[in-house]
Amino acid sequence: MAYKMSRGRKLFLMFNYTLLALLSIVCILPMIHLLALSFSSGSAAAAGKVSIWPVEFTTAAYDNIFGKKEYFSAFMVSVKRVFLGTSISMLLTVLAAYPLSKESNQFRFRTVYAWFFVITILFNGGLIPWYMTIKATGLLDSIWALVLPGAVPVFNVILLLNFYRGLPKELEESAKMDGANHFVTLFKIYLPLSLPALATIVLFTMVGHWNSWFDGLVLMNRPENYPLQTFLQTIIIKKDFRFISSQELDILRQLSDRTSTAAQIFVAAFPILLVYPFLQRFFVKGIVLGSVKE
Repeated sequence: MAYKMSRGRKLFLMFNYTLLALLSIVCILPMIHLLALSFSSGSAAAAGKVSIWPVEFTTAAYDNIFGKKEYFSAFMVSVKRVFLGTSISMLLTVLAAYPLSKESNQFRFRTVYAWFFVITILFNGGLIPWYMTIKATGLLDSIWALVLPGAVPVFNVILLLNFYRGLPKELEESAKMDGANHFVTLFKIYLPLSLPALATIVLFTMVGHWNSWFDGLVLMNRPENYPLQTFLQTIIIKKDFRFISSQELDILRQLSDRTSTAAQIFVAAFPILLVYPFLQRFFVKGIVLGSVKE
């Protein structure tokens, strides 16, 4: 049976679509402006001539970023960090969230262990103890210094355990009746049902590792071990030209802070922009379902 929309319904949908289109344009225009800046000359950007189309088109900003092997090396360090950091973090988050999602009568001292995690959000040891701990464990100047200290993000653990607590308990009870242990229940039942929450956590973790630059600056002593964001920060923000040749200085003369920053934003955001469309359909659902319980 065909459904005939009323005139009011049509006007309502038209208003919604128009509003959403305008909001989309408002969100996209700044990115288009940054892209135009990154392909414009430094003088045009400094003069404020660039809007949504490049002025005096040049790829000098990207030549500066990708013209050195150190940049490619830093890019690969960031890729390795995202892969290792996300994999380890997700494994530990899943293994921590599952037992903490149980009731106290199923997991003795569950509240004590939960507070053991939560207290790390409320209190921080500080930068110097954090650095001294990593140094004492021999992780300095290695990829593990960027991965292991933040391997168990407590916010993600809380998000996932709340999602688990929202799943019907009858699923676990039926699995136990069929002889399934906790690992089978976790990997065969809980994980397939928690894809929205897992996708949300994966996105949070990947973005966090990809955008992080401060820990690389503090924990890495050699520039060849810098992740991408740290290396870009030393070249573009701090203007550290010790590793720049005379030919590359000619490229830098064509740049301004605005064009360099715009190119940096796109270099940093592009891999995440490639991943986000595949996780977007899970994102909002994962946030909502993981935040409605204590």
